[in-house]
Amino acid sequence: MTMSSTTDSVTLLTGMYAAEAEYLAVGGPGEASFDLLAPFFAPDVELHQVDALPYGGTWRGHSGTKQFFLRMGDVWESFDMVEQEILATGETAVVLTQVRARATGRELSSPILQAITVMDGRITEVRPFYWDTRAIADACAAPTPTD
Repeated sequence: MTMSSTTDSVTLLTGMYAAEAEYLAVGGPGEASFDLLAPFFAPDVELHQVDALPYGGTWRGHSGTKQFFLRMGDVWESFDMVEQEILATGETAVVLTQVRARATGRELSSPILQAITVMDGRITEVRPFYWDTRAIADACAAPTPTD
């Protein structure tokens, strides 16, 4: 581990989250160009999501990552990253994000912890860990007549 690789990872992730905020501000999935985000991800990036979620599975490459964002956009009415802390040690970064989101008329506030691998100046792997996967799945589920 070198100080420059740690600094580079934090700089890359800070830039990616700023680009993601811009991406969402100009319309997000289906409206904004994925070109805003593509430079931050390696061409063979892997994004792993918990299978129990409506956007679960492993999303690969730029096309898979773009499809993931489209699926997230279909599920969530809003998805705001309220607070973020980034800890990086070389190629490994951990990002703690406090999220405020809305889907199917339900609101959710929850932390998400992401383990992110950065190599050669790009994100190569993302593994999010949700504080309460069930609460997220419930928020995304179609309302029942008693909701």
